[in-house]
Amino acid sequence: MITRGPSLTEQVRQHIKQLIVENGFEEGRIPPETELAADLGVSRTTVRDALSRLEHEGAIVRRQGAGTFVNPHGLRIKTRLEEMWSYEEMLKDHGYTPSVKVIGIDIEPPAPDTAQALGLEEGQQVLAMEKVFYEDDDPVVLTYNFVPADLIDGEVIPSDAEAPIFEFLEQQTGNQLAYYLSEIVPVLLTEEWAELLGTEPGTASISFDETGFDTDGRPLVHARSMFRDDLLRLGVMRRKSGG
Repeated sequence: MITRGPSLTEQVRQHIKQLIVENGFEEGRIPPETELAADLGVSRTTVRDALSRLEHEGAIVRRQGAGTFVNPHGLRIKTRLEEMWSYEEMLKDHGYTPSVKVIGIDIEPPAPDTAQALGLEEGQQVLAMEKVFYEDDDPVVLTYNFVPADLIDGEVIPSDAEAPIFEFLEQQTGNQLAYYLSEIVPVLLTEEWAELLGTEPGTASISFDETGFDTDGRPLVHARSMFRDDLLRLGVMRRKSGG
């Protein structure tokens, strides 16, 4: 039975997704909306919205005149790039046991690109946080987050910085991260980056260069993340536009 809460549709989506992953639907056929609604104790509209989300992410497919079925190809996409998620969640979705190590926390002048991304004036500083995420025992993601120091209320200790960045911002600044603008760019790992990621200098890596904003469009964080693509691959499902 699904209990009611602030994100009922998302609860239902997650519940159905878990059943899909566990092969809980005979021959991969999703039951009718009315049957699912009765089983879960929710409205048919809630089920329809949850199924629409699953269809959008490629986990299910609707076949005209035949019904709704699990899409095994869509399940290969573990993490959707257009959604915000923590790296711990991402690594769990890929079947790993995640952990995080805070490498450094400091108040410092921003680099020019960070100052521009955050709209900082000369003399303003940032809180810089450097972290490494592990899948099981292997380092796989290196992240740098830069938050305007003026937003931080009080001292930040390593245990604070271990939290996912959207939780950190809410706890330490009172602001909620609403969305990122992200660029995916290739980089060659420097000696420092390679050492932290347990690989060789000059190794090619995918990097996210991102600025996160609140609902009013105010920049809250500038971030860069680098990935070990020999251990972790990210994928997307591309569709034809216009239906």
